[in-house]
Amino acid sequence: MRAVALVCTLNASPAPSSSHHLAEQVMAQFARHDVSGEIIRVADHDVRPGIGVDMGSGDAWPALREKIIAADILVIATPIWLGHPSSICQRVLERLNAESSETDDQGRPHTYGKVAAVAVVGNEDGAHKVSADVFQGLNDVGFSLAPGAVTYWVGEAMHGTDYQDLDETPSAVASTTAALAANATHMARLLADRRYPAS
Repeated sequence: MRAVALVCTLNASPAPSSSHHLAEQVMAQFARHDVSGEIIRVADHDVRPGIGVDMGSGDAWPALREKIIAADILVIATPIWLGHPSSICQRVLERLNAESSETDDQGRPHTYGKVAAVAVVGNEDGAHKVSADVFQGLNDVGFSLAPGAVTYWVGEAMHGTDYQDLDETPSAVASTTAALAANATHMARLLADRRYPAS
């Protein structure tokens, strides 16, 4: 099994990122289930706006899309900005929208049979709202969601602590991250063996 994590921080590498930090923890949990993969910081790539598979010369999305299509599991990691997923996360969802019209020889989008999960960080409440927004977009374009398909951390309101600066991972976050990886892997293995029927 293979997973790819798209980190939707606004900061390009090598700037520190709590979203990237949580994505690393998610991928470490996947590794415990023999799931390999990679983490991609979207801000490091020129992903053009639009809802097409390829938006022309210089668009980095086609290469990222190949990695998504080759994976069994997609993780989207996003910070909370003004109560919403980041603008980069929204752009990723918009680009994934093209998958609705990209189908196999039985009319199924290539995303059918793939599992998605979400990781959210922020310094205010809103992780449930953000994950709900991203869940809906992912499901609309064909991804399946296992139980407990989100892990998150939000700091105390009106404070400036970042997740990456914590001395240790809170036990609730660690257990939620472990459950996400276990459930997503289980569902991905089930779907690999029994594909969705053609429409």
